[in-house]
Amino acid sequence: MLISLIIIYATTSFVSAGLLLFSAKHVIIINELVSRATLTVHCRNKGEDKGVFSLGPGDSFDFRFRVNLRKSTVYTCSFAWPNNIETFDIFRADRDDNPRSKVGVCSECIWSIYEATPCRDRRDGGQPYCFKWSS
Repeated sequence: MLISLIIIYATTSFVSAGLLLFSAKHVIIINELVSRATLTVHCRNKGEDKGVFSLGPGDSFDFRFRVNLRKSTVYTCSFAWPNNIETFDIFRADRDDNPRSKVGVCSECIWSIYEATPCRDRRDGGQPYCFKWSS
């Protein structure tokens, strides 16, 4: 009984801070290419390949997972459209599941993909967080 109470207390205390072990994440990727080209997306981490998807203008692809115990989860995606191929870490636990990072914790991580940059949308409607392509 005592163990159950401790687990319930720990869970409710840490959920709002994004500190829950194995926290659930939902990544959503939206094709916002200004050229209105089809975007080909391929996402994977060390142990899982999410497959290859073609997204028309405005279309989206999503996947769910849980952050690992060491909080080292990374999902890298390649993005291809005519005459371009870019890569980007669409989820990094140190960036997207860390209350001390400049972009904060997201449980639903919504990414708009533009030619110039991938941007993580903000739930409060503020300016999105945009990043440089890795490649």
